[in-house]
Amino acid sequence: MRLSPRFSAALAMAAELHAGQLRKIAGTPYVGHLLAVCGIVLEYGGGEDEAIAALLHDAIEDQGGAPTREEIGRRFGPVVVAIVDGCTDSDVQPKPPWRGRKERHLAHLREAPAAVCLVVAADKLDNVRSMLREYRRHGESLWSYFRGGREGTLWYYRAAVEAVRHATPAALVEELDRRVSEFERL
Repeated sequence: MRLSPRFSAALAMAAELHAGQLRKIAGTPYVGHLLAVCGIVLEYGGGEDEAIAALLHDAIEDQGGAPTREEIGRRFGPVVVAIVDGCTDSDVQPKPPWRGRKERHLAHLREAPAAVCLVVAADKLDNVRSMLREYRRHGESLWSYFRGGREGTLWYYRAAVEAVRHATPAALVEELDRRVSEFERL
């Protein structure tokens, strides 16, 4: 598959929207996470629309809400914006309380189409990989960075594995499941 100029435009938009954003613990540029999620999506068979959505999966939630949704729809079409919407657990600031927001999003994912589940699973896999790396550097202090603490964060990631299982490539779910299990054992 060849990626079109739409992909390049999405990459530029993602880099611009998230230019000042850093990863929570490592402090690395956030765009690295977006590229990693996109890479995972492509590795597991996603097409261009899914790859574009992977680059923009946090844009509505973290970078502007409804106006950003409209811009994504205008520039990349209804399929991409629907996938990004499916990855979004809140489009308002301040965000609603963490646990209820996550529970609602998980309920949505249990019925979500394959494209949404693919991008969400890729996002969760990259997040867990990063969290495992940072846990090895910081130990238990890692949990202070997360609203759910250790218990809530592990609950959420385990529940996310099960929520996307119905529509995600089996190899991706298995890898995500292994990484979450590894984290649960620490």
